[in-house]
Amino acid sequence: MENIYDVIIVGGGPAGLTAGLYASRSKLKTLLLERFLPGGQAALTDFIENYPGFPDGINGVELMQKMEAQAVRFGLQINTDEVTKVGLAPDNLKLVSANDTEYRAKSVIIATGAEPKKLGIPGELEFRGKGISYCATCDGPLFKGKDLAVIGGGDSAVEEGIYLTRFAKSVTLIHRRDQLRATKIIQERAFATPNLRFIWNSVPVEFIGTTAVEGVKIKNVKSNEVSIIPVSGVFIYIGLVPRSEMVKDLVALDESGSIITDTTMATSVPGIFAAGDVRKTILRQVAVAVGDGATAAYSAEKYIQ
Repeated sequence: MENIYDVIIVGGGPAGLTAGLYASRSKLKTLLLERFLPGGQAALTDFIENYPGFPDGINGVELMQKMEAQAVRFGLQINTDEVTKVGLAPDNLKLVSANDTEYRAKSVIIATGAEPKKLGIPGELEFRGKGISYCATCDGPLFKGKDLAVIGGGDSAVEEGIYLTRFAKSVTLIHRRDQLRATKIIQERAFATPNLRFIWNSVPVEFIGTTAVEGVKIKNVKSNEVSIIPVSGVFIYIGLVPRSEMVKDLVALDESGSIITDTTMATSVPGIFAAGDVRKTILRQVAVAVGDGATAAYSAEKYIQ
């Protein structure tokens, strides 16, 4: 008899793991497919201090490991496989195509999250992994004693800029506006960090170097003045792009590529739900993703019934 799941969850971040916990605990046969290790963007965050229940904060990897262990305890099956497409199969089933195999399920929850947005300027592609990074937690320790730059002005950019000062000689945060978008408490910490400086009203236009990054060329958006900041590494935090390509021809998306859902996390296709950063939402946080995942699993259960 063909192996059919009640729920297949695509993506193993906070939304996917929470959906897996709720679905498995409801005795649904549940499979989670994750292309790498479970954890998502949260696992790349050094310190999470605004997730309820941890008054002293918690390391991102540790929090995700706890979520994974809890879901697995209730029977969640996790496979490492990259999903390439989600479609419809006969008998009202959903077809999930991955690199290694095809899976069928009564319902699907898309929890693939989002990935860092690229600047698209000269040198970015050439120097990726050679001084260009999108993950301070992953690559920060490689730049001990070096001068670094961070591009962006939101929570992630400022928090990771502060984190990088642990290793770097100096960190220069380059922002296109004249004030940060990060929350006030994070801004206060940033301005109090001695080796973190700011360049306002400026955007990067090119990364320069020979075999690795040696500097970033920036332009002042008000004066059009161009200058070069000598650095050995650049960390880019200018936003996220939803990873919705596997359902782009199936469910309704907004102009940014985010999956449109209703309050039950249902998409435009019955039996397919979305949760977390991949869906259209006003706030991308672990707490929001967890709530989305719980709602999506509950809705999937009701759909199956």
